[in-house]
Amino acid sequence: MVFFLLCDDRFPASGTDSSQNDDFPPADQQFQNGCCVNKMAPRCFLGWIPRCTGTKNGRTMEDLRWTVFEYSGAKTSDLSKVPPEDFYPTYDLSNFTWDGKLNRTALTATFRGVSADPGGTLRNGSVSFQVTAFEETSRDASLPHFLHTANSSKVDFVMRGVANRGNHSRFALEMLMVEEGAKGKQLQSIRSIDDEYTPTIFEMVQLVSGPDNDSFGSSFIQWKTVAYSSQHALREDTVHCQYYPLQAVNGTVSGPSIVHAYFTKELETQYSVSAINVSFGSEDNESYQEKGYLSWSALIGFGEPPEDAFSPLVIAILAVALGTPAVLLVVGSITVCVAQKRQYSEYEPIN
Repeated sequence: MVFFLLCDDRFPASGTDSSQNDDFPPADQQFQNGCCVNKMAPRCFLGWIPRCTGTKNGRTMEDLRWTVFEYSGAKTSDLSKVPPEDFYPTYDLSNFTWDGKLNRTALTATFRGVSADPGGTLRNGSVSFQVTAFEETSRDASLPHFLHTANSSKVDFVMRGVANRGNHSRFALEMLMVEEGAKGKQLQSIRSIDDEYTPTIFEMVQLVSGPDNDSFGSSFIQWKTVAYSSQHALREDTVHCQYYPLQAVNGTVSGPSIVHAYFTKELETQYSVSAINVSFGSEDNESYQEKGYLSWSALIGFGEPPEDAFSPLVIAILAVALGTPAVLLVVGSITVCVAQKRQYSEYEPIN
């Protein structure tokens, strides 16, 4: 199954696990029989999207923990080139006040966090995560128009009204990933000339874990290299999104956190931890300062990641673009040959 753990004590987390079932204990209970409940948080919000069942030992697990960074992009927006002194203090999501809403009709779960201190770094702003489940293979109605299956769910990360701490502030999201064993994750860049569904964007990025066994396959997180500066995103609201190489995390995960609550003591001995960063905005883009809104989406699931094929419209355009010159060349060649034959046939030989 694909499941999400959203807890007001620590960081939101998500994962794919075949050990879960449809019957879950109350939120005030601790972990029992493989069911994920954070016993450290009395008000724990959980969004569950059941897909399949299996044994606990046969699970495929990729857990994500999220951290938000803010840094000065006056010199460069490339996170890997930003000097340490240009980073602002990290947003500590554990100090936020979180509330959750579950919409069973729309199959969405929203977890919204605001600063417990009205005069703190967030001021009147908020950070939220929304999970959307899908019942069938289709295409998402909103940009970036993900192609999704019933084995995947969409996660939307949204910053709204957060007061930036500099004139050229840029934001970045760190995803800390925990995976059972060391099956070998692959960070893949998929490029295409087809931007019909996501205008001006030609790259899809996906992080795919190695298959745990033949029954459950691999898990993945997939996103496009774009964010948006409006709730109702249009092409003109596009914000540049840059990702960075996958890095192994040395040492243990800082805690206590929901990650420790789920994996318990096995975290340090049976799981590998890695991190990947995604930054938003370019040197000449001040869209967040102007609009105070930033959204980024990713698709999380298990099995083979959905792959866009050329749409009939693009195929038709390519056929016309490539076929027309060929037809003109053939018709022109035939016309020239016929004209030359007629020209020589009008004259009699001199000798």
